[in-house]
Parts: sequence; structure tokens; C-alpha cells
Amino acid sequence: MKLLFDENLPPALVGATRASFPGALHVHSCGLGAVDDATVWDYAKTNDCTIVTKDSDYEERSILLGAPPKVIWLRTGNCTTDYLVSLLTFHAPAIRAFAKNENETVLEIS
Repeated sequence: MKLLFDENLPPALVGATRASFPGALHVHSCGLGAVDDATVWDYAKTNDCTIVTKDSDYEERSILLGAPPKVIWLRTGNCTTDYLVSLLTFHAPAIRAFAKNENETVLEIS
């Protein structure tokens, strides 16, 4: 499972969560900075990534189009990078289970 962090999340999450999520990417490192949601969606689908975002647009897109890709929607509001790292690390078992479940398309974490 590869996580693809959306533009609204700090690129530092890639390195900071490497132990829990090896292979994680940020949209900027994929040349996807400032592109529309459809382009990120297509990249994630083609490259077998799960989109991690704070943006409700991906949750809505998932309802309309289904998976892949899957979406992890962080419902945290403004917070520090350290808080996001601890949140993702704490929820790592649930995230891995979500990735394996073929019936789920969106995982909300708050």
C-alpha cells in the first residue's frame, strides 16, 4: 500500500511516516503540485496509491466513482505536522486493514 499525500498536507509527512508507511509519496514529488483533483485521482488509480487528504472533494469523488483509488480523509482541521504523524501512526493498523478491505472506499480519521 502506497499513501499519496495531497497538496494540503505537508511534504514532511513522507519521511516522518516512513517507518509505518514505506513508499509514501507527496503530490509535489510526483510533479502533481497545483494540479486539479481529477489528475491526482488518475495518478493514484494508475499507480495503486491511496490518497490521504483533508479535502472533502476526494470523499465526494469516491462516492461518485468508487475505488480505486481509496481515500483517507483526515478530519482534523488546522494542526501541526507532528500531530498528523502521531495520528497516522496511531491509526496505522486501521489504515492497513482499510487498504485490504475491498468493500471500503473512504476511511475518515479524526
